[in-house]
Amino acid sequence: MIAAVIVLGVVAQVVAWWAIASRGSSIWSTLAPVLAVAGALAVVVGKPALAGRERVWLVLVVGFAVGTVLFVATRVFIAIVGPRWERFDRHSRAIYAAGGRDTPAHAVLAAGAVAIGEELFWRGLTQEELAARIGTAAAAAVVAWLGYVVVNLPSRNLAIIAGAVVGGAAWGALAWWSAGVLASVACHATWTALMLARPPIASATR
Repeated sequence: MIAAVIVLGVVAQVVAWWAIASRGSSIWSTLAPVLAVAGALAVVVGKPALAGRERVWLVLVVGFAVGTVLFVATRVFIAIVGPRWERFDRHSRAIYAAGGRDTPAHAVLAAGAVAIGEELFWRGLTQEELAARIGTAAAAAVVAWLGYVVVNLPSRNLAIIAGAVVGGAAWGALAWWSAGVLASVACHATWTALMLARPPIASATR
């Protein structure tokens, strides 16, 4: 059952990104519902641990802190790379330019449906299932991270792929450290909310 949910979730996310990249579909109406359903199914079939072996307050503090650092690093990276790499600059604008027009409701939707759904599915379900099958939590985190990156490739957007590479590594590492999903949820939600509240598009603009 868990394996079937993982396969279906991966396929659904690939299709969603394809629709966004090829047909101009909205992330809000395409990817967000897919991730919300994937996260809900992860809770039902996998029952992921929250804080794991660490205290709740600690994983929340670490998650919020890493999410904030990741946000700052993203802005700095775009500010440096954007003016020197036209394609990356264009892709960053395509994703983040709309951030300035997003309403608070969109920020909540993204931080909730997208960030939490992704973490419950990838770190709470997929990474934990891989750990059970492989027998090594660290190896499972790496395999789950690679899968996460591959699923984001159909976006055909360098900024999205870079976020999957760096963010996915951070979120997987947090889940591995705590043996739970709460730290990665806090980190991902913090990063997403900050990216919408303070979009880095100004840094990417020449």
